Amino acid sequence: MKKNYFFTFVVYINLSLMFFKDITGQEEIKAKLINTALNEKISHAQLFLGSEGYGNLGMAIAYARYISCSDRGEHDACGKCSSCNKYNKLVHPDLHFVFPVNAGKKELKNPVSDDYIFEWRECILQNPYITESQWYEFIGIENKQGFIGTGESQQIIRKLNLKPYESEYKIMIIWLPEKMNQAAANKLLKMIEEPPDNTVFIMVSASVQNMLPTVLSRLQLIKFPKIRDEDLKQTLSEKFSLSEKQLADIVHLSDGNFQKALDFLNSDSENIFFLEKFASLMRIAYKKNVPSLIRLVDELHGLGREKLKRFVIYSLGLIRENLALNFELENMVYLSSEEFDFSGKFHSYVHSSNVEKIYHLLNDAYRDIEANAYSRIVFLDVGLHLFELMKKETEFGHLKT
Repeated sequence: MKKNYFFTFVVYINLSLMFFKDITGQEEIKAKLINTALNEKISHAQLFLGSEGYGNLGMAIAYARYISCSDRGEHDACGKCSSCNKYNKLVHPDLHFVFPVNAGKKELKNPVSDDYIFEWRECILQNPYITESQWYEFIGIENKQGFIGTGESQQIIRKLNLKPYESEYKIMIIWLPEKMNQAAANKLLKMIEEPPDNTVFIMVSASVQNMLPTVLSRLQLIKFPKIRDEDLKQTLSEKFSLSEKQLADIVHLSDGNFQKALDFLNSDSENIFFLEKFASLMRIAYKKNVPSLIRLVDELHGLGREKLKRFVIYSLGLIRENLALNFELENMVYLSSEEFDFSGKFHSYVHSSNVEKIYHLLNDAYRDIEANAYSRIVFLDVGLHLFELMKKETEFGHLKT
């Protein structure tokens, strides 16, 4: 039985159909996209850029639905036409998806998105706010790096050179194009610049850092900001029975990220586990306890690469929050009650004399894990460096007034 990693989201949406109305907030972007369709000014290549949890993937699907709808309304797709019925299950013949994959348990030699299309539909219908690591866990490649390869580019070119089956447009949604290798991106350049008639590319990205500049220059950029607190609060209050305090706490901690809000609602959230391991690491570093460090490193090694990457990101966030506490910037702090209890004693160990070194140490660890470095060595190195860095601010002579 496949584990359901998105139980919280299933409670919320009960299979989202991904209309514009299903996307939390981002009203200005919705209005802009609707206007392009109504005025027949649809750009053939667009980039929806925004952090995980901001809604850019769900928005891309809602936009594709609206473009394909045969009876569009002023604010959304009709939900009743043949096209909308197919979009309800993401099986419209003129809607295509590309996303990062790897061989995983299927042991495929040159995997492409079509090899995982059934899993993709199941996953996205549960959670259109999906994160990269959640997707990898869902298809069982959490210890591997997802990618979009040259075989995928050939599939894209083949599909888009065909005429539309039912709708006016063929739509290709590429999720995380930054995972596309250079050879694959180069193969697509000409098609992105001069696509077949009535073809729309929508690239959905969390970061453009690894995208080819030549690809970026051919895309119309739409930036997704954080979800406004009032929009997040409205959605949560409509879908969950929460007290005013619970609602206020979740909205504050989520910082405009809907997926984070769902994680806080999920009693199985791994943040509790990460906090425990972070606290253990810092206590071990303070005590300079090498045997305990080795035991913790062995435990972390068994988590798998994607979970280790999330642990490092979590640790970086907790360091940032504790620095804000140390500088008495409580209004800028985003901590759960458990994290706040821990940080009340810990924050004096994060200060201007060591925070930059800690950040570099953890960022290097993330880079090394992503590059398939041996995690035991990576975290042993992190722990040993922390032995010297975990000192109170007063020990450096920076007494607070």
